[in-house]
Amino acid sequence: MSSYDSAGLPPPGERVFPDTVVAAVQMDCRIGQKAANVAQSLALMEQAARQGAAIVVLPELCNTGYVFDSRAEAFDQAESVPDGPTAQAWIAAAARLGIYIVAGITERAGERLYNAAVVIGPRGYMGTYRKLHLWGEENLFFEPGDLGLPVFDTEHGRLGVAICYDGWFPEVYRLLAGQGVDIVCMPTNWVPMPGQDPRHPTMANTLAMAAAHSNGLNIVCADRVGVERGQPFLGQSLVVGAQGWPLAGPASPDREEVLYAAINLKRSRAARHLNPYNVVLRDRRDDLYRIVSGRESART
Repeated sequence: MSSYDSAGLPPPGERVFPDTVVAAVQMDCRIGQKAANVAQSLALMEQAARQGAAIVVLPELCNTGYVFDSRAEAFDQAESVPDGPTAQAWIAAAARLGIYIVAGITERAGERLYNAAVVIGPRGYMGTYRKLHLWGEENLFFEPGDLGLPVFDTEHGRLGVAICYDGWFPEVYRLLAGQGVDIVCMPTNWVPMPGQDPRHPTMANTLAMAAAHSNGLNIVCADRVGVERGQPFLGQSLVVGAQGWPLAGPASPDREEVLYAAINLKRSRAARHLNPYNVVLRDRRDDLYRIVSGRESART
């Protein structure tokens, strides 16, 4: 495992990584049509791999759809990980295509259900992330995530995962950045926010750009499109660079497509140096606040 200084830079002499092409897959997912959803995910993964993508991110719950009408329906659609048929199909695809895959899945673990994402590499299953912050009626079906914020080491840098509403919490990104993460992979199902002005970017895009800039992180947001049981989804998938500016997207609000962006880890890690005097992680005044560590803020 690599070591990192307070700015997220590798030690002197450590390997300089070449550019890595990432892909954010924006697709429609249909409730109750799991076989068709998985087949479409595989087709889009293959398209991304042909375009040179090394890391492919797919939407939240992309194998089952999102708007369950009951926990029983969600339980019926859920699968175990990694031995369920969806994860096994993605594992085979990653090996065949030589890519890393981060994809949202409805996970069953005994009697518990999780809104999860699997992380798979060319050599097989690497691990699972379970969504920490549940949105809306997800609270009726899923358990909150219990695996923390795992980090996955690859030849393309260190990968972290967040799912949709997790991105509303700055602590998620800060804790990932503190672990030396280079790329945050975000499967998501963005829905309209109250008070949204159509003249402005979606709130989710704004939050992703701010988090990327504040933490020196690349963030790959793969959203879905379509309307499911009356619930519209926003599309507008996005790849944000470590300086906070979009590298690709936003995608369209209503069409399936794949976004591609090249990420250079040396430049990304250097982006945490805003100027000769300021480094975003180093400059934190942890002597005055204890939010990220969970301790009570200091009194003033």
